[in-house]
Amino acid sequence: MKILHLDTNHKLLIDQLADAGFQNDEDYTSSKSEVEAKIHEYDGIIIRSRFSIDKTFLDKATNLKFIGRVGAGLENIDCEYAEKKLVKLIAAPEGNSNAVGEHALGLLLSLINKLNSADRQVRKGRWLREENRGLELDKKVVGLIGYGNMGKAFAKKLRGFDVDVICYDIQSGVDDENCKQVSLEELQEKADVLSLHTPQTPLTKGMINTEFIAGFKKPFWLINTARGSAVVTKDLVQALKTKKILGAGLDVLEYEKSSFENLFDSNEIPVDFKFLIQSENVILTPHVAGWTIESKLKLAQTIVDKIKKHFI
Repeated sequence: MKILHLDTNHKLLIDQLADAGFQNDEDYTSSKSEVEAKIHEYDGIIIRSRFSIDKTFLDKATNLKFIGRVGAGLENIDCEYAEKKLVKLIAAPEGNSNAVGEHALGLLLSLINKLNSADRQVRKGRWLREENRGLELDKKVVGLIGYGNMGKAFAKKLRGFDVDVICYDIQSGVDDENCKQVSLEELQEKADVLSLHTPQTPLTKGMINTEFIAGFKKPFWLINTARGSAVVTKDLVQALKTKKILGAGLDVLEYEKSSFENLFDSNEIPVDFKFLIQSENVILTPHVAGWTIESKLKLAQTIVDKIKKHFI
């Protein structure tokens, strides 16, 4: 079987697939149309987020048997059409879930203890102790929306704290010893912290908006390590201004391009983003929650293992 690698990944991916008898070709620079011209030669594709795999692409991939996405989500792939064409979809949410859980915890602790703003002040010679008095996480209620691999990893990280962890998920029966599943209404009533762990779907796009935020009984902290499209930025900014949202830790933004490699489609910085970067109670990271040294290896290994399981 011939595999076309369209994004760079950990070298073990190609090495182990080659050892298993697969032919590996690499093309990290050709345009999408150039790849489409030769994709009929290949049985498999390995991709991160370089470009979308749509109907046109899939129609040209006449011999395609699988698509391996070195990451958690499959939103860049027309999954329904791929499945109709009997193309196996392989993702690796297990590979970076621990990294995401740790990053979400880091964002939360940094926010409530004002670590980033305090650091900036001390570097400027400002020694403001009372202004940087923080909050403790103990006795708080942490609410998760989405309780798959990522949500479970974050809940596991919270076991060392005296907190109640609750979750809402469209699937029933997902809770475990680390988290109690509740209705969305109960989550909005009780949560002091809201952390998002959802894939990008029509249901989750724009989910965190003014109406949704207003449904929370208490002011809360927001953590988003999922997809930027889940949060309407202008509504988040308004909630930060009114203090309904006490602070936000955002690893993802709705302005990201679909490749996740660039932030804006143009050089113009949106007004709402300017507000975020000037806010002391907002922490921003460049979509790196699952982007660790260890996760790079684990993501690649997960894809290799799944390909070998299904095609050897």
